[in-house]
Amino acid sequence: MQTACHRGVVTAAVASLVASAGLFAPAATAAAAVPLGGGAVIIMGDSYCTLTAIGHDNTSALVGFTAAHCGDLGAQVRAAVTDAPVGSVVGANGHLDYAVIKFNPAKVAPIANFGGFAINGIGPDPGFGQRACWIGVVTGILCTYFATLSLPGMPPSLWQSPQPGDDGGPVTSNDLLVGMILKGYDHVGGQDAPWPATKVQLFSAILADLNATGGPGAGFTPVSA
Repeated sequence: MQTACHRGVVTAAVASLVASAGLFAPAATAAAAVPLGGGAVIIMGDSYCTLTAIGHDNTSALVGFTAAHCGDLGAQVRAAVTDAPVGSVVGANGHLDYAVIKFNPAKVAPIANFGGFAINGIGPDPGFGQRACWIGVVTGILCTYFATLSLPGMPPSLWQSPQPGDDGGPVTSNDLLVGMILKGYDHVGGQDAPWPATKVQLFSAILADLNATGGPGAGFTPVSA
């Protein structure tokens, strides 16, 4: 079974798709601060992934999130629009599959609405059948519904399947952040499942873990519009 965002799998062909979809940040020079927000394209190693959200933690550091399998602790993070380094991975939880990115505030201009995808805060956990939207490197903006809810040892899922590179993408309901896209090629019920779905990590679980352990990302608040 193919899984999303294996190192080296998402190549320059994906970059071409992303550029045509308008998901890169607005044009910027290497010296200018790059506008980044939830849904922005980031590069870690040679893998394209999607930024979940950007904001500040309880130390006022500029931080963001993506899927942990996109890059290891200490990995350099580059903005796809310039290919310039803008931060690095400073925390990760492989079980929950999230990574914390610390951004250089001199190189990043955080925004709440990236490419028409707004994140206006953090929302409560979604209910079954609740409408939600996501944005990813390849899929772009797509709205669908929660197909299953979180069970012990199993994250909830959304109808529809994202593609490689969508990993880390934000999931919102009513423009409030509720989750993060995990692996786009993991189909609930197995690869031969009759309906496409993708796993979502609840953002409340990420915040609870961060706040319990402290460190980078604890007390996270997304930037406001």
